[in-house]
Amino acid sequence: MILSPGRGYVFVHAPKTGGTAMALALEARAMADDILIGDTPKAVRRRTRLKGARTAGRLWKHSALADVRGLIPDADLDRLTPVMLVRNPWDRMVSYYHWLKVQAFDNAAVSLSKSLSFGDFVAHPAIGDSFRRNPYASYVAGGATPIFIRLEHLDSDLTPFTDLLGFDLDLPRANASSRARDWRGYYDGPTRDRVAEICAEDVSAFLYRFDPHDSA
Repeated sequence: MILSPGRGYVFVHAPKTGGTAMALALEARAMADDILIGDTPKAVRRRTRLKGARTAGRLWKHSALADVRGLIPDADLDRLTPVMLVRNPWDRMVSYYHWLKVQAFDNAAVSLSKSLSFGDFVAHPAIGDSFRRNPYASYVAGGATPIFIRLEHLDSDLTPFTDLLGFDLDLPRANASSRARDWRGYYDGPTRDRVAEICAEDVSAFLYRFDPHDSA
């Protein structure tokens, strides 16, 4: 997450949406008083600035907008435009599963990814509950009108944000995995329908389809 009062935005980083590349691009042009929260190099160097902060929720790179209330005055936070990357839910689920499988920290989702096939992972009640509780819009709830940037449409969707910034952004690929780029091959009918159900809010809000080439 990045809060930039000087440039008028707050970048909210939902997991597995390409947000690390965005955070790196933004911190490369960070202003001196930008607040960087996460594990990118400049955020780590500025971490002492957050010491003693009293906020509504946890401060980490995937904080929601509501979590950082208290970090700056509410009136200042409410003036910032929330900016967030979003991603096709079927693609995101495949990315999430494969990322979890190579992690070593103690977490229930990590354990599930290592013990279950992809289909069984998607079907697990805990995974379904997590995705239902955290649609993209929930990360920026309570703030100004957000700018959502679909990962699949960067060229067009970045424009409102770069207009706000006053400069272009170069988003190199970060945290690439070895899994197949075409997510469709990981799915069968029930697994495809399961993601459609647990991510229904995101599918509807951003008009996502399992096969992006399907006609409307």
